[in-house]
Amino acid sequence: MKKIAVYPGSFDPATYGHLDIITRSAKIFDKLLVAVISNPNKKPLFSISERVKILKDTVKDAALKNVSVEAFDGLLVNFMKKKNAKIIIRGLRAVSDFEYEFQMALTNRKLYTEIETVFLTPAEKWTYISSTLVKEIASLKGNVQCFVPPVVEVMLKNKKILTD
Repeated sequence: MKKIAVYPGSFDPATYGHLDIITRSAKIFDKLLVAVISNPNKKPLFSISERVKILKDTVKDAALKNVSVEAFDGLLVNFMKKKNAKIIIRGLRAVSDFEYEFQMALTNRKLYTEIETVFLTPAEKWTYISSTLVKEIASLKGNVQCFVPPVVEVMLKNKKILTD
């Protein structure tokens, strides 16, 4: 039986920290589904289709054959049932992430008892970076090249958030 894992998130935008978690998860599991959520509680910079495109391009560039990218809305556990997935991947950058992620892991397990959550930490060089920080740097005309894949930088320029 194939071990299918789901790495959910808003990925607004995807960072090298996300790509690190994706790459390492792809080595552990038979299939990794990067699930881009349409979160009605947040106003994203990029549309859901733009975020999916960013991740598909990034995964293709990294030659990750067992990784696919898909959008979803609603409860993660319902999405996972449809995909016959039993493992959730969550990234932990700092201790401050743990309390929220632990609460979510227990709630998801209560809703779908067959689910397990696996926590991965990104490489040390990515632990401090977040999508929020990237958007803030870009909005202040800072250089984000060292934090995000090239496709993200291009799309930030297309949105006139980042200039040459």
